[in-house]
Amino acid sequence: MLVVAKRDGLEIVEIRRESHSAKDSGQRPVFSQLITDIRSGMFTGIVTWAPDRLSRNAGDLGSLVDLMDQGVLEEIRTTGQKFTNSPNEKFLLMILCSQAKLENDNRGINVKRGLKNKCELGVRPGVAPLGYLNERSLDRNKGRIIIDPIRAPTIKQLFRFVAERGVSGRTLLKWLNTEANFKTRGNKRITLSGVYRILGNPFYYGMFEYPKGGDNWYKGTHEPIITKELFEEVRAMLAVAPRSRYGSKEFAFTKMLRCGNCGNGISAEEKFKQLRDGAVRKYVYYHCSRFDQTCKQPYVREDELLVQFLDIIDKVDLDKTGMRKKLETEVERMNKFTADVLGIQNEVKIPKMDVRGYAKYVLKNGKPEEKREILGCLKSMLKLADGKISLD
Repeated sequence: MLVVAKRDGLEIVEIRRESHSAKDSGQRPVFSQLITDIRSGMFTGIVTWAPDRLSRNAGDLGSLVDLMDQGVLEEIRTTGQKFTNSPNEKFLLMILCSQAKLENDNRGINVKRGLKNKCELGVRPGVAPLGYLNERSLDRNKGRIIIDPIRAPTIKQLFRFVAERGVSGRTLLKWLNTEANFKTRGNKRITLSGVYRILGNPFYYGMFEYPKGGDNWYKGTHEPIITKELFEEVRAMLAVAPRSRYGSKEFAFTKMLRCGNCGNGISAEEKFKQLRDGAVRKYVYYHCSRFDQTCKQPYVREDELLVQFLDIIDKVDLDKTGMRKKLETEVERMNKFTADVLGIQNEVKIPKMDVRGYAKYVLKNGKPEEKREILGCLKSMLKLADGKISLD
């Protein structure tokens, strides 16, 4: 532009560079300031490479023509043309800028058409999700998406952990960053939100939506990593009810068990699974609290623990545990209440009572504190290791 100015004897007062596209109106701060300065009389002309560098939208073009009509913008000079406040030259300026807008609009339409065609061929536009790779091709519309042999097995394992063990997102994240040593294509550790994006992405079973949120779904030609059934099972388990305040949920056996491997406490959490008939079933899983991050003890369902507790009740000597004495105390308290309030004298023959059956009934149907009271009579440390309960 300096060569053009020197050739035509123009005085360049200031050089301004705009990095934003001329496609959209009012989105270029440098151009907007230039219009303001011309209107204030700071400049009377513009030197630019071509008319479409000034505007490819009707709004900015109208501002330039308006300044010419007012006589404050005397001239626009390009490498090969000059536009002044002449009807013919202003008309030519508008034609050239409008032609640039037409080409820009057509280019956008062609790009969208090409992307839609690519989707209909079963190829998702853009960078493939983790677990897949974009196969390079000279024809960009024919590039395939292939399995990433390094990351795909780990992605598949994530879904299995959730479906089979009810593993939480944070536990998955810890496993990915330690034992699995999982890294993204940029050699970075994955985040918790990244884990949930993977678990909620239907691309892994063969379907994809494009554009995102457009509700246009396509069947991909890429090889699925998981089945649709596994994906739906995981999604149902993750669709839990809103969480209450941490620690407010009370579980029956958490305070009675210790990890048999590392000695830490046992935590519990609820998981929900949607059945084929549409019903939702709740499961409670117990696991090591993992203050020792190296502990790899598996998750155990509460109903499996209950079966083991009932078996323990069948085998232990209840007289030695103090359960019978505790039950006698409860019966005496009930008899005293009956006599004092109702005036009725009852005699309960303790030996005939099924203490063992009573204990098992409480474990099955009692409140959490009642279950803990029964287990507390065992007077032994209960340890959980490899899914099995043992008395210490």
